[in-house]
Amino acid sequence: MSRGRNPAVAGQFYPGTARELDRVVRLYTRDTADKHRAKGIVVPHAGYVYSAGVAGEVFSSVEIPDRNVIFCPNHTGVGDDAAVMSRGAWRMPWGEVPIDEDLAGRLLAESPLFSEDASAHSGEHSLEVQLPFLRRFREAFRFVPVALGRLSLSDCRILGEAVGRVVAEDVHPPLLIASSDMSHYEPDALARKKDGAAIERMLALDPEGLHRIVRSERISMCGVIPATVVLFASLALGATSSILIKYSTSGDVSGDREQVVGYAGLAFL
Repeated sequence: MSRGRNPAVAGQFYPGTARELDRVVRLYTRDTADKHRAKGIVVPHAGYVYSAGVAGEVFSSVEIPDRNVIFCPNHTGVGDDAAVMSRGAWRMPWGEVPIDEDLAGRLLAESPLFSEDASAHSGEHSLEVQLPFLRRFREAFRFVPVALGRLSLSDCRILGEAVGRVVAEDVHPPLLIASSDMSHYEPDALARKKDGAAIERMLALDPEGLHRIVRSERISMCGVIPATVVLFASLALGATSSILIKYSTSGDVSGDREQVVGYAGLAFL
């Protein structure tokens, strides 16, 4: 297995040079002393021009530890359904971001549903775009990348509870990050209605309800599996409340309300 991963979407979803990337990330974030201590968060992953306003506000609003586990959907379909890259580093415009190999190894050992698989991450954008925001508030950090594919609700529960058991062992627990956009290419009013139903379930700390309503209402929330896993894990860690930090659609940026993508940022506390 390659011990390093090259960026897949630098210069496309976000600026490809360290200086410009730093400038843009600062545009979408703010410094504040009043931060939530979250167990898990949900953040979008589109091109920064559309979704960074929501993602930046979430990362600005919660404490960022020096270790993070990022769960992303597998858009490419390559690799296993719960794919962990457990060794090496990800190359970014400013340098390398190391994988937390100890934490990754503990996750792999905790549940047989997790598998060692770097291939699922090679072309996936939805995790990579989160790293510049983490660096904005924690210059040196480690992370565990986990790409999730077609998993059942039962699988999501098993994985979430396994993550909860591992994280509960740590005096200084990592932040659990679910990377997800919301409705895709719906009229703005319909996207907001559908997304509101999914957000309501997340605010209720109801992973079963989230998983169910996304399917029954045909909500094209690409990261419903990561969000469901992080919800189960957050509950296992004792989460008792949830807040919606920000919601928007691409129409708020483009002005086109005919076909929008929705972006939601939440924290589980």
